[in-house]
Order: sequence, then structure tokens, then C-alpha cells
Amino acid sequence: MTYVIAGSCIKDDVCIEVCPVDCIHPKPGDPDFETAEQLYIDPEICIDCDACVEVCPVDAIFADHETPSKYDYALDLNAQFFAERAASP
Repeated sequence: MTYVIAGSCIKDDVCIEVCPVDCIHPKPGDPDFETAEQLYIDPEICIDCDACVEVCPVDAIFADHETPSKYDYALDLNAQFFAERAASP
């Protein structure tokens, strides 16, 4: 299982600060932070610790199997963000 960030994300970086495995990106200062519409959780690195869920001020983070249907797109969107990042030089 992994966690996913949905479109209601406001890019508050408190989730980044509490993540013990550094799986939430982009980070403030990253070249793509300002242009990113939201933050994303790398499904390959997430350890299912729930720390980000607890601190999200807008309840935008869900366990993949508990993602509300209106945010179903978010699973693919999060995975796609990291696939594109890996493909970039």
C-alpha cells in the first residue's frame, strides 16, 4: 500500500518535513516546485507510515485503497510525476 496526494493539495510543505523516507516532491527550492500544481508521493519509496496524512491541513492525502472516487485519477497522476522525473536528464 502507498499513500496518494489528491488535487485539493495546497503545497503546504509540512508533509515533506515529517516524511521519514523523503518520498514527497517537489520540495521548496526544487526547479519544478513553483510550477507543480500539487505535491506527489513516490509509490516506490512510501513506507505507509501515515505521518503525512496526520499533518495535511486540507486532508488531501489518502491511503491508495481509501482514495475517494472523485480522486481516483490521483494514483496515476502521482506515479506519472515520478516516471517523468526519472526520465528527465
